[in-house]
Amino acid sequence: MRLTRRALLGALLSAPAAAAPPGLASIAAGVDPRLVQRALDALFRHHAALWSRDVIAIADFGLPSAAPRFFLMDILRGTTTALLVAHGKGSDPDHGGMLRSFSDAVGSAATSEGAYLTGEAYDGVHGPSRRLVGLDPTNTHAEERAIVIHSAWYANPDMIARQGKLGRSDGCFAFGEQDIATVLARLGKGRLLYAGRSKRND
Repeated sequence: MRLTRRALLGALLSAPAAAAPPGLASIAAGVDPRLVQRALDALFRHHAALWSRDVIAIADFGLPSAAPRFFLMDILRGTTTALLVAHGKGSDPDHGGMLRSFSDAVGSAATSEGAYLTGEAYDGVHGPSRRLVGLDPTNTHAEERAIVIHSAWYANPDMIARQGKLGRSDGCFAFGEQDIATVLARLGKGRLLYAGRSKRND
């Protein structure tokens, strides 16, 4: 189903409370409006590369790794699912639990900002995974850097109980082992993943 920009904005940001579908209130409360706007801008900017616009993902790396900050947003139903996701060690060299900076440099082990196209699913060293293609100048080396969606033990919730934060990836979007099936199923091939941050921490 092809939606206009007005329809998308209306569904996400301005639906009347009485008529709001389940989950819309949590979308408004949980996702920074500035990131929603940037993701919508990316959705239209890269529309030719996207196969489907029914679900988009927004990663808000302005939040600490101990907080659910990866939002799977179902545009048609107006629902959201918030999940934990780890950031790259190059973006948080002191392992403080907060992303300090983005980088797309090869070998940086950092998280890259911008819009991604979700690619093929595959089985890799971390089990079921999904490839990502960088669509913006800030993440054009995503494929060269092998930035993907995968699961990792250091992204499991028990890490927060043990150390107050998740572990760090090499720049990939790493999820807890109990969440990876949901992410891979809901965020299928040809969809938009937008990574940014709602506020600066450095």
